[in-house]
Amino acid sequence: MRLSELARYRFSGRWTLSAPPGAVYRTLERVDEYPRWWPEVRRAVRTGEASGRVLVRSLLPYDLRLDIRAVRQEPEAGVLQAELSGDLAGWMRWTVRPAGAGTLVLHDQDTDLTKPVLRLLGVPGRPLLRANHALMMRGGRRGLEAFLAGGGEAV
Repeated sequence: MRLSELARYRFSGRWTLSAPPGAVYRTLERVDEYPRWWPEVRRAVRTGEASGRVLVRSLLPYDLRLDIRAVRQEPEAGVLQAELSGDLAGWMRWTVRPAGAGTLVLHDQDTDLTKPVLRLLGVPGRPLLRANHALMMRGGRRGLEAFLAGGGEAV
């Protein structure tokens, strides 16, 4: 594996939620409201019509600062895709699909570490960084499920 590949992370995940797909999609497209339901998203601000800046922190004691710019928003197809820059560079995508009486959410992410301290830790800390991401995603799923169950859909 080349050194540049050691700084690259690819993630895929599946969330099953009891809320309807439309409500899930509308909530996921409002990145500036993520701190209302996702504990690890500490701060989020809209910086433009289709862009924002977020501060993320999971279990490990470091913050990630990310600029997010929507590059694909297709409600009919249930797809939200964004370009990421800042402490990570790459892209992430949500795909929202009906699943029985609820929703299946697929999450895909392909990023490179750009923050110098993370690049240094990228090789020896790879298992920890992956576990940290898994914890963050678990918190997001739980938070979104509770938020939507409580009638907190973003409008």
